[in-house]
Amino acid sequence: MRKKTCKVFFSVSSFSFFFLCLGIFFCMEMAMAQNRSTIPINVGVVFDMDEWVGKMGLSCISMALSDFYSSDHGSVYRTRLVLHTRDSKRDIVAAAAAALDLLKDVEVKAIIGPTSSMQVDFIIGLGEKAHVPIISFSATSPSLSSFRSPYFIRATLNDSSQVKTISSIIQYFGWREVALIYIDNQFGEGIIPFLTDALEKINARIHYRNDIPEFATDDQIRSELHKLRSIQTRVFIVHMTTSLSAKIFTMAKELGMMSEGYVWIITDAMANELNSMDPSTIESMQGVIGVKPYVPRTKQLEDFTTRWKLKFQQENPTILNAELNVFGLWAYDSATALAMAVEKSRNAGASYQKLYTVTNEPALVQIVDGQLRSPAYQIINVIGNGAKGIGFWTRENGITKELNLRSINNVYSISKANFSTIIWPGDTTSVPKGWVIPTNGKKLRIGVPVKDGFNEFVKVTRDFTTNTTTVTGYCIDVFKEVMDALPYYVPYEFVPYVAPNGETTESYDDLVYQLFLGNFDAVVGDTTIFANRSQYVDFTLPYTESGVAMVVPIKDKNRNKAWVFVKPLTWELWLTSFCCFVFIGFVIWVLEHRVNEDFRGPPWHQVGLIFWFPFSTMVFAQKEKIVSNLARFVLIIWFLVVLILTSSYMASLTSTLTVEKLQPELLKSNEYVGYLRGSFVAGLLRKMNFDEDRLKPYSTPEECVDLLSRGSANGGIAAVFDEIPYVKLILAKYCSKYTIVGPTYKSDGFGFAFPMGSPLVPDVSRAVLSVTESEKMVQIEKSWFGKYTCSNSSASPSSNSLGLDSFWGLFVIAVVAATFALLVFLTAFMHEHWHIIRQSNLPFHERIRILARNFDRKTIVAIRSRIVN
Repeated sequence: MRKKTCKVFFSVSSFSFFFLCLGIFFCMEMAMAQNRSTIPINVGVVFDMDEWVGKMGLSCISMALSDFYSSDHGSVYRTRLVLHTRDSKRDIVAAAAAALDLLKDVEVKAIIGPTSSMQVDFIIGLGEKAHVPIISFSATSPSLSSFRSPYFIRATLNDSSQVKTISSIIQYFGWREVALIYIDNQFGEGIIPFLTDALEKINARIHYRNDIPEFATDDQIRSELHKLRSIQTRVFIVHMTTSLSAKIFTMAKELGMMSEGYVWIITDAMANELNSMDPSTIESMQGVIGVKPYVPRTKQLEDFTTRWKLKFQQENPTILNAELNVFGLWAYDSATALAMAVEKSRNAGASYQKLYTVTNEPALVQIVDGQLRSPAYQIINVIGNGAKGIGFWTRENGITKELNLRSINNVYSISKANFSTIIWPGDTTSVPKGWVIPTNGKKLRIGVPVKDGFNEFVKVTRDFTTNTTTVTGYCIDVFKEVMDALPYYVPYEFVPYVAPNGETTESYDDLVYQLFLGNFDAVVGDTTIFANRSQYVDFTLPYTESGVAMVVPIKDKNRNKAWVFVKPLTWELWLTSFCCFVFIGFVIWVLEHRVNEDFRGPPWHQVGLIFWFPFSTMVFAQKEKIVSNLARFVLIIWFLVVLILTSSYMASLTSTLTVEKLQPELLKSNEYVGYLRGSFVAGLLRKMNFDEDRLKPYSTPEECVDLLSRGSANGGIAAVFDEIPYVKLILAKYCSKYTIVGPTYKSDGFGFAFPMGSPLVPDVSRAVLSVTESEKMVQIEKSWFGKYTCSNSSASPSSNSLGLDSFWGLFVIAVVAATFALLVFLTAFMHEHWHIIRQSNLPFHERIRILARNFDRKTIVAIRSRIVN
């Protein structure tokens, strides 16, 4: 048994030969003691002896040295580590004093400990000055590093190694904001920058930070928990010592914060010690999720745990049900590695640099850059009397339900199928949404414009009797739907903006600039995304059509256009109609040729008849009688097609003759043009070289129509330039009088504005996409613009042109019917002349010639028809 324990049995702690780097500090000592039988090496141990990690760590270190030196491998070693233990008493100064005593009076060659990051941070400097390595298996703060001092070796995991596991859990459930609760010291603060970066990479963020003093009173803890309960996020990450976190969870349960809807995630600082915590604390933590380094349950580990429990119980009879955790394993491995490094350095006699880089011995600890390499993490769920594993996380594969360290599949995944069932706080399996409406959260101040016209977009109504303001409109409804689509709650209130000494919003640029000044948290309304504005604010994705168009009065100018008769149909429909007419004519000729004298005669006469007959059906001017029932069947379908096609053509032609665009050359004729007051379109018109004195603003659709109706010569305007949403509203109200002409000038549509760098912009933009692609957007548009209908609206002449997409079904029916009749005829004809087809003694072309001659012959039906006539 003891022989086995000296070998590598903790996969989580598989020690590399890295600790040979310690040998340089013992080379001089070894050279002076070559002739002794055993060489004692003084090693200091500085622990908090009243803490569980300290008691467990000292026990494991003593057991490690006993196992090592009694093994076949270690018994031949001449060096022996002699432990000198000191109690740091949970105090930095006491830890420093203990280290000084060990360095000066005892002259130790290495120090194992202390247990806390704050104590280690202070002692590292002492070790560097004395050229004595400091080895810690429990100081996890990322601020401690071997880069800072080559005499510090971390035989435990850096706290930053677990942040990717935590961020993967956050990403897995789609939470976007978390609150971080941490102990107010170097250990607690060290994880913040790494966790912040990891969350930013998945588009999440730390919404609230709550630092709690190490020795906080119950009143302080209760006060901080009340603050957490008042915020909107319900996803809490806890990073602190076990003793403090036990108080946090006990009091959180008393305050009802361990109920349904809450999410608690603990770091490995607490997850590693769950098995040694008080049952009452575990009871208050039901539903908590935690992450911790994964330790495989091997036979060697089980044997060692049994031996350790027996030994610890003998040494500490007052402590019942002691449980070993990963810190004890790291302490055991650290002592074993140190003992090996001391002996190897005596034999090697190498320099420090060479010992630091030698790695071709059997590995005991995997050390990278002076600290333990990150292993796989296990994700646990506190249920009942302990914790249940619900998944694993690895750097290569992300979250997985089962761990296969030998897998060659390196596909990173956060699939929802990779978790076992989770019991959340409140004893529910329903995944919490991660936020609630805060009880006293700050509301966002949303600036909205105050307008005289186009109230369908934004309308501000003031009730002076109740001193309340109501904001409605298309833009407002879209914004509300977008905010409801966010994965968290954002409280807000609308604040109307008017110009100083005014009653309306005179300039949208001034409104947007209020964001830069900090007067608003967002601007909502018919606000166009514009390059100049994006210099000082951030816009979301647009939620309306983009572009600026010109609207002019409709005038009739078709009478002098010679080719206006071709406009009702598109060229695809003209071509398809012609081909279909010819095909129908051919089919009728085939069906009637053998039985109808009217479809016989000279070849050119018959070709002409193929073209003449179907076209004559448009005005029902055909004089040829139809004899075949198959031909009659085809003509019934064809008459329906012709009737629908000719009726549609006449209706479209009538519309085209009465609606035509007028495209005035505004610049050359020096006409007046209009634009919406306060809009950026005025600047666009100036860039298009329109004179300032030729621009006339308007505020309402009615004022715009009045200016257009008067015309440029009578104090009005000849055309209007405005954004597509406004133009569509004007045309919907007055569709028979005005139309869009000319090109559409590029703009980016309406968007919501936020301060530069606002973390809400990405989330709101995604919500905009979700809303605009949903049926809800259609309902909003109908509720505000659906009441305006127009039976003869025309944005351009091409809109009156009928296309093939409107009639392809008719053509398909006609062609299928004609083809079916043709196939029936050909089948009957071939059956009648099957004896000719089967004459194999005749050449193929001869049989074809005979069939053609027989087809051209009159049948008895045709003769009888002539006798009757």
